[in-house]
Amino acid sequence: MLQLYYLQYKCNETSPTFASMTTKDNLKCIEGLTLWRNSTSDINDEIFKGDPHANSKEEENQFAAAFDLLDSDINNVNVIVWYKNIEKLFDDSSFPFSSEIVRLLNMVSNAYLRFLRGAGAQIPVEFIKDMPTHNYVNMPNIVTLLSTLLFIWIIVWLFPVMLQALVYEKQHKLRMMMKMHGLGDGAYWTISYGYFTIVSSIYMLCFVVFGSLLGLGFFTLNDYTIQFVFYFIYANLQVSLAFLATGLFSNVKTASVVAYLLVFVTGLLGNFLFQGLLQQPLFPRLWIIALELFPGFSLFRGLYELQQYAFDGSIVGNGGMKWQDLKDHDNGMREVIVIMFIEWLVTVFLAYYIDRVSTSGSWWKKPSSSARPPIPQSIESQTSLQTENPDVAQEREIVERLVLEGLEAAAIEAIVCDNIQKVYPARDGNPPKIAVKGMYLALPRVGCFGMLGPNGAGKTSFISMMIGLTKPTYGTAFINGLDIRIDMAKIYSMIGVCPQHDLLWETLTGREHLLFYGRLKNLRGAALKEAVEESLKNVNLFYGGVADKQVAKYSGGMKRRLSVAISLIGDPKVVFMDEPSTGLDPASRNNLWNVVKHAKQDRAIVLTTHSMEEAEALCDRLGIFVDGSLQCIADAKELKARYGGTLVFTITTTVEHNAEVEDMVKLLSPDAHKIYHLAGTQKFELLKHQVRLADIFEAVEIAKERFPVHAWGLADTTLEDVFIKVARAAST
Repeated sequence: MLQLYYLQYKCNETSPTFASMTTKDNLKCIEGLTLWRNSTSDINDEIFKGDPHANSKEEENQFAAAFDLLDSDINNVNVIVWYKNIEKLFDDSSFPFSSEIVRLLNMVSNAYLRFLRGAGAQIPVEFIKDMPTHNYVNMPNIVTLLSTLLFIWIIVWLFPVMLQALVYEKQHKLRMMMKMHGLGDGAYWTISYGYFTIVSSIYMLCFVVFGSLLGLGFFTLNDYTIQFVFYFIYANLQVSLAFLATGLFSNVKTASVVAYLLVFVTGLLGNFLFQGLLQQPLFPRLWIIALELFPGFSLFRGLYELQQYAFDGSIVGNGGMKWQDLKDHDNGMREVIVIMFIEWLVTVFLAYYIDRVSTSGSWWKKPSSSARPPIPQSIESQTSLQTENPDVAQEREIVERLVLEGLEAAAIEAIVCDNIQKVYPARDGNPPKIAVKGMYLALPRVGCFGMLGPNGAGKTSFISMMIGLTKPTYGTAFINGLDIRIDMAKIYSMIGVCPQHDLLWETLTGREHLLFYGRLKNLRGAALKEAVEESLKNVNLFYGGVADKQVAKYSGGMKRRLSVAISLIGDPKVVFMDEPSTGLDPASRNNLWNVVKHAKQDRAIVLTTHSMEEAEALCDRLGIFVDGSLQCIADAKELKARYGGTLVFTITTTVEHNAEVEDMVKLLSPDAHKIYHLAGTQKFELLKHQVRLADIFEAVEIAKERFPVHAWGLADTTLEDVFIKVARAAST
C-alpha cells in the first residue's frame, strides 16, 4: 500500500487538521525540517533522485519541496520553487493528491511574511480550484480537446455533397437517360458507389495526413490502423446513407438544406447532449448503444474515444489508443466499429433494393409464355364498340397474326404493339385515366413513323412505355422481338431516345456527352472518336469550339440538337424522338430534318411532332392519335386523299357583294360550306366531286365583270386540315 505523509512544522496527530483527513488510515504525520543546500544542483539531486516505489527508507526521497529566496528583500519577494509532479511518478490513477504550485507558493509566502512581520502575519488560502486548462501547454493539445465537434463537422460535410450529386441526377432524370442508353443498374451502382468511396477515402486520408503534419496528438498518438478502419467503415456507411436518402428527395435545393442542417445539428447534439451522457456514469449503457445506432452519434463516439486517449496520452506520455485498448470495458470504439459495419451492410442492401424496386421495369414479374396479360372487360368493351377505320383494323390484324406466329415472326418488325394499354389509377377523387386504349401497331425495321395528336392524346405515355419509363397496364410490345415487360435491359442496348425535355449535365461539354453515351453503346478508340465528330458535324456543333463548351452555356436550340445527336450515337436500331425540333430556328430545323432523313434509311424512327410540315417531310407513315386511341394510319398523301376531299376557296370583295359571292359558290358546289367570314373576305370548302377547276376559274372571271374582286385563291386540303378534321370527329 502507498504510504502518505502529512508534513507539519511541529507534528501533532491530534490536531483538528489531521483529524479531518479522510485518508488517515495510511497517513503519517512527519515534521518538516528546514535544510540548507549550497547550490541548485544539490537541490535538484535531492528532489528528483528518489524512487517513489522504493522498498527501503534509504531509497525513499524524503524531500517534498525546496525554495530559493536569496534575491528577496523587504520590498520584493523573488522565489524559485522545486516540486515533484507526483501524478506522473505513480501509475495509480486513483492517487488522491496533485502537486499544486499554488499551495507551495502560499506556504513559502507565509513563511517569508512571518519572517518580516512576526509570527502572527499570514496570507490565508480559503479556496483553490483547478482551472480546466491547467495542463494545456500547447496548441496541438487545445486542438485535440476541441477535436470531437470540429472533426465531426469536417467528416460529415461530404454527405451533403454526395446527396446533391445523386438527387441532381434523379431530378433531371439523368439516371433514367443513362439507363435508356444501355447503362445497367449494376454498372451504375458499381461506378457511382466506387467513385464516392474513392473520393471519401482520399478525403479521409488527407484529413489524417494534414492533421499529422500539424503535429496534432489526435492523429499522431492514436494507432493509425485503428483510425484507418474507423474512417473507412464510416466512409462506406456515409456513401450508402446518401444512396438511401436519395429516395426521399426529388429536388436538389431541398436535399441540400436538409443535409446541411443535419450536419450542423448532429455536431451540436453530439457535443452538448451525447457527450454529457457518455460522461455520466449512471446513464445506462444500453441507452448509449441505442443512441449510437444513429450514424452521427456513432461517429461522434469514435472521435470522442480517439480524443480522450490522445489527450490523456499527451499528458501522461504513454501514447494514445492501441488495439489492446479496445478490450477495455469503458472504451466504446469496438462497439462503434461493429455497429457501423452492420449498419453499412444493411443500408447498402436497403438502398439497392429500394432503388431497383422504384426503377420502372427493373423487377417486374415475368409472365408465363402461355399466358398473356388480362384485359379488363370495361376497356375491352370500349375498344370493341368503337368504329375502327379500315387501316386501323388492318393494322390490328397484322399484329395479331404476328403474335400468333410467335416471337420469331414478331422479330421481323422493329416494333410490334400488342393491345398495349396504360391506365393511371384514381387519385384525389378523380376516376382512373385511360391514357392509351388498346393500341395495335407494327412498324418495319426501316423508315420513320410519325405520331400526330393534340396535347393529352397519349403520345408521351405511349413512348414512356416503349422506353421503360413506365410499364404498361395491360398488353405488351416487342422491340426487335424483345418483350418490353421483361427484356428492357437488352432493349436499352439497341435503342436511342431523344426525350421531350433535354436531359443533360450542365457541367459537361457536348463532346463529353457524346463520348459518354458512345461508350455506353460499346464504341471504343478510333471508332468512338470518329462517331462523336460525325455526330457533332451533323448537328452543327463541331465548329467554332462549340463542342468543347459546357452545356450550361448552350442555347435551347443547341441543347436540342445535342439531344438528337445523343439519340443517334452508336447506331441504334430503333430511335424514339419526342418533338425533336422544338425551339429550333428554320435553318437548324432544316438541317435536323436532313439528319433524320439520313438516319431513317437503316433504322426505325418513331417521331412525335406538332409540325405538319415536319411530319410530311420526314415520316413515311403517319398515325393520328386522339384520346388514347389510334384513329387512322397511312402515309400523308393517302390521308389527305381520304380525309381531304375538299378544295378551299377564298375570295375578298366589298361587303355589299357578300351575298352575290355566296350565290356564286352555291352554283359551283351545292354542298359548299362556309368556314370563314370577316368583313369582305370569305372562305368556303368545296367538295371535289362537285366541281371542276375550270368552272371555278370561269366563275371568278364572270364575277369580276359584275363586282370588284380584290383577291381570290384556291387551295387543296393540307395535312393540318386532315388533322383537325380527324381530331374533331374523334372528340364528338
